[in-house]
Amino acid sequence: MRKVLIMLFTTILAYSSHKITDIPEASGISYCKNTNTLMVANDEGTLYEITPKGKIILKHKLGDYDLEGVICLKREVILAVEGGSLLRVNRKSLNVKKLKVRGRGVKFRKKSGIEGIAKIGKLYYLTIQSKKRKKRANILVVKLNGNSAHIVDIINHKIIDSAGMEYYNKKLYIVSDKKDKLYIYDYRKNRVLKKVKLDKFAQEGITFDRDNNIYLADDNGAIFKYSKRELKIK
Repeated sequence: MRKVLIMLFTTILAYSSHKITDIPEASGISYCKNTNTLMVANDEGTLYEITPKGKIILKHKLGDYDLEGVICLKREVILAVEGGSLLRVNRKSLNVKKLKVRGRGVKFRKKSGIEGIAKIGKLYYLTIQSKKRKKRANILVVKLNGNSAHIVDIINHKIIDSAGMEYYNKKLYIVSDKKDKLYIYDYRKNRVLKKVKLDKFAQEGITFDRDNNIYLADDNGAIFKYSKRELKIK
């Protein structure tokens, strides 16, 4: 009983000390370099823009989309939809263009949909949810082409329940909700370099800012902020 109470107290303390804002069903987060802000996507199809301190400066309903990941670029935002598509959203006009993800015979289902997105060069990496079977824990490598997004490669990373992903310092940082862990993954050598234990919550997205802070989106309705030093990440 004492051990359970200690764990509960530790969780509550971490939750309160690192939470910077409340966003319902936060499912993805991305740092915007040109504006020093963060874009947050949620499961209800809403896009948010917040400051590094958590102030909400934009809230816009894009439509009836189950958004699961986001990338902030200079002029547009790319969002991953669980059911197998990407949205290109103009940051100024907020106009939406939907691109269907196609190729390699891949079929998207409720329990094996897109959960995270990262951009490396001109390609987009989409992590697919698999809560139990490692052989289905894949990353789809996608190239945008006109009105669709074509799958050019598939990587089996074997990370269970990969719920969010970010490309940083030439590596992929993948969070697992089920495992409450952050995996530092070398996508070129297809191996996990390091595992970082996270506080217990529903991790759904990860990003880094220019001041060595890490932001995590919590599907239970919050955004958390940690320093790289706190999580022992170089």
